[in-house]
Amino acid sequence: MVSRTSFVGAFVSRRGLMTGVSPLMALAMIAPGAAFAQTTAPGAVRPDTPAQANTTTAQEAGTPQDQATAPSAQNNAPSPAGEVSEGEIIVTGLRSSLQRNLDIKRTATGVVDAISAEDIGKFPDSNVAASLQRLPGVSIQRSGARGEPTGITVRGFGGDFNTTLYDGRRISTATGGRQIDFSTVGSDFIGQLSVLKTPDVTLASSSIGATVDIQFPKPFDHPGFRVATSASGSLQDRAGHVVPTLGALVSDTFANDTVGILSSFIYTRRDTDTNRVYVSGWPGGNFAPCQLAGSTAATCAPTDDASAAASNRRTLTGWFPQQYGAEQQQTKDERVDGRIALQWHPNNDLMVTLDNNFSRQTISTDVYGFGVWFSQPDLRNVTQDANGTAVSFTQAGSPTDFTAAMNKQILQTNQTGLNVKWDVNEKLTVEADGAYAKSWLNPGNTIGSSNGDIGYGGALGTNLGFNVTANSNKAFPTISNFGPAGNGAAWADPSLIGSHVTVLQTQKNTDELKQFRGVATWKEENLVLKAGGQYTDDTFNLLNRSTFTNNFWQAYAGYGAPSGRTTGISPLPAGLYQGSISLNNFISGFSGSLPPSVLVYSPAAYQAYLSGLGNPYAQNIPGFNYPAPGDAGNGLNGFTGRFVEQVDPGSILRVNEKTWSLFFSAAIEAQVANMPLHIAIGMRNENTRLNSVGQGRQPTVITTSTADPSLLSIAFTDTQPVASSSSYSYLLPSLDLRLEVTDKLQLRFDASRTLTRPGLSLLNPVVGIGNGQRVGALSGSGGNPNLKPYLADNFDVAAEWYYQRNSYLAVDFFLKNVSNFIVGGVTNQTVNNVIDPTTGRPAVFAISAQVNGPDATVRGVELAWQQVFGDSGFGFQANATFVNTNKPYDPKIVGQSGFAVTGLANSANFVGFYDKNGFQFRTALNWRDEYLSGFGQNQNTGSYGAEPTFVNQSFQVDLTSSYDVTKNFSIFAEALNINKNKQSTHGRFKNQLLDVFDYGRRFTLGARYRF
Repeated sequence: MVSRTSFVGAFVSRRGLMTGVSPLMALAMIAPGAAFAQTTAPGAVRPDTPAQANTTTAQEAGTPQDQATAPSAQNNAPSPAGEVSEGEIIVTGLRSSLQRNLDIKRTATGVVDAISAEDIGKFPDSNVAASLQRLPGVSIQRSGARGEPTGITVRGFGGDFNTTLYDGRRISTATGGRQIDFSTVGSDFIGQLSVLKTPDVTLASSSIGATVDIQFPKPFDHPGFRVATSASGSLQDRAGHVVPTLGALVSDTFANDTVGILSSFIYTRRDTDTNRVYVSGWPGGNFAPCQLAGSTAATCAPTDDASAAASNRRTLTGWFPQQYGAEQQQTKDERVDGRIALQWHPNNDLMVTLDNNFSRQTISTDVYGFGVWFSQPDLRNVTQDANGTAVSFTQAGSPTDFTAAMNKQILQTNQTGLNVKWDVNEKLTVEADGAYAKSWLNPGNTIGSSNGDIGYGGALGTNLGFNVTANSNKAFPTISNFGPAGNGAAWADPSLIGSHVTVLQTQKNTDELKQFRGVATWKEENLVLKAGGQYTDDTFNLLNRSTFTNNFWQAYAGYGAPSGRTTGISPLPAGLYQGSISLNNFISGFSGSLPPSVLVYSPAAYQAYLSGLGNPYAQNIPGFNYPAPGDAGNGLNGFTGRFVEQVDPGSILRVNEKTWSLFFSAAIEAQVANMPLHIAIGMRNENTRLNSVGQGRQPTVITTSTADPSLLSIAFTDTQPVASSSSYSYLLPSLDLRLEVTDKLQLRFDASRTLTRPGLSLLNPVVGIGNGQRVGALSGSGGNPNLKPYLADNFDVAAEWYYQRNSYLAVDFFLKNVSNFIVGGVTNQTVNNVIDPTTGRPAVFAISAQVNGPDATVRGVELAWQQVFGDSGFGFQANATFVNTNKPYDPKIVGQSGFAVTGLANSANFVGFYDKNGFQFRTALNWRDEYLSGFGQNQNTGSYGAEPTFVNQSFQVDLTSSYDVTKNFSIFAEALNINKNKQSTHGRFKNQLLDVFDYGRRFTLGARYRF
């Protein structure tokens, strides 16, 4: 067998097109008219019926899905009506679904994995991403706050590297990226999920990871009158109450089965109480020797001045925690999914489908916590470990904040599509497909986040101690000497607590997507030709509103009289407080020590109280942060008592992306040494034109807040529109070879070029400096409208052994050479020579920006094993993926944050099941190793660029079961995360904890009815 290295050397040119495709194109023309042995192994789908709902011809689109995808007889011949042929095995439920998935994988042109519904209205999992992680090479990302799977990584490429389609169409998303949030997709009434790891040029070539095609049921998939309903209740162990999920699907065909209509509706709710301990960032910077434990320096004034005493010069590399805290997040996740599909099938030659998909997800989260802020120059008695991490220190005068937030995010999407398939004659089929989709983030008058911050500081600041005791997967840091002036017994004494800041902020985005695709298919006996084109027009709009923009957030900052301040209101009304949440045993299984509790209060009531004090310019209000005479940077001159958001001009962005694509493919069936050889050759040319418009402004004055010396205010020039245009064009070839060595063993070779476009929100042509800055943490962000796509030359070499019905073994070696990596680095720079009042020198901002950077190679192997033990009902699925790269991240190289391949992690999944006599039980074990998720942390203002974020190893166990009470009625149960897995992350080194989320277990009990 030719070595994998030889394949790579023959078929890839690192800086050009794949030079080896042409010889194989010539090979593909071998004996195109030669007879092809229609050898179909036991269990394979009959060649005259479609394997997928997303079919080629109008006649196939009208073939009932339960017939088209049914497991065939071993002799592959249809039985007489009403009879079962000898040796034919009829199975339903999970085993039937697994057989369909195997058939799709086996007969697919390229490398494809699929998950099929077990029956109409019965998908294996309650979440699309949860189902996808059962496939080889696929792992998931979870929302820490909810524990819900929200995204996938395929072969180490996550997020925007994967394209998700609805019935072959792109779906709009107002998040600003290319990926979708899989928790917004209801899985109850999905027909099939297909994961294309090698591209189908007639569908898309815009994903380096994979293309995920979500295929929804249609009336003629299951002709006649069909109804499927489901109802369940779920309980998260900490939330403590049951919430519902309800769904119904109705489908019918009539007028002699020429017209069909399907409608479905799903309401889903998930309530989750999650405990979180966090460090908002580990910025890198330099310590002065006088700051270290054991220093005998008489004074300590850390400085970058080279003329200062050696003990005061900041020369020692290190990292420190910017902010530390804990909080409980109480989340209500509600989702509504609706779908209607109309089909007209007047004859075998024509199928017209009109459909509409609607979803609206509302995530409401109440947050109660505390936070303490650290500044590197203020740290003393610092102990660093061998890596330079400050694992122990004290900070004098540390303030304490009790935070509360009411967060809401609404993501709404609506897509309407029309598809026409016409079989012009026996050989020619023409298909036209058009769709319009629009997505909204926080439509209407939604307030994205209402945040309250109260506490004490100043005279009540404490000499706080901080100590890291273990790695981030075992422990969170310990703080000591907490409480007002170090009095831990008065930690949450309302008489000492005063007002500080309050923030309103909302991001409002829209994404409007128009698309059209036309394709003509010509079929000969051993040849299928496809040619066509596609057009997409994507318009993305973004803006942010906040009280940072008008500086109203600082109106009553300062904590009040108990803290020795003239600004801030203290005490606050007793009725504001609604109790407390204990921090005792806050994260089970983790060591570390926290203060006793956090306060529960409503930020809306807090803001309402402050607003009720009146207009500070119509009357004198003690505690208001009146600007100093001539203080143009304060911005509070316009405050009249109401906390209202103002649009941040620098956030306004409009991006329009138009792409024209032409494609051609040829599928040829030939023989090599009496072995069937399936050859597919494809070519896709994509031309893209981008136009982006933003709003630019420059800082003119920075002032220190009189209410809190850690807060800064910034004044700006007037805004000016900034526009940019760019374009690019790429030729994307592909080649797929599938050789049937025997009726059970087949080999594959696949080579292709694919691309991934940058997220639309990255294409802003301006550098934005926001208000609401802190001393020593000045930051900004900049887009780059000239970013080009990532490009990848991809290779697969695979062997698949289908040794018995519903069982197989497969191994797939893959390699991806990726260029044009988009690097998200941080540089320190001055902007408009504005002066930092705390240093008297030009202010230095940490500016985050993106550029196209270097190349990298990703390589790996996927192993998959599916085994069903005869008719016993028992079986299992197992897979493992091992990946690595030539560009790993080295945390010891300071400043390497410019580039490394993210998302790469070994992973493994095991599902053991029993499915017989109407009873089904599954145990799923999912493991993923530690991986670098990206660059940048919540606070990223250090001297060494964008600091990394790593996700620690995770292992989760889920259980599901169901029982068919009757042919039409079943009950089911689900227990997720029964081992209480937690999600934790860390910074550059393992002991730099960033987050640990404890989202607990979830239990579901429900019933389905269908006929």
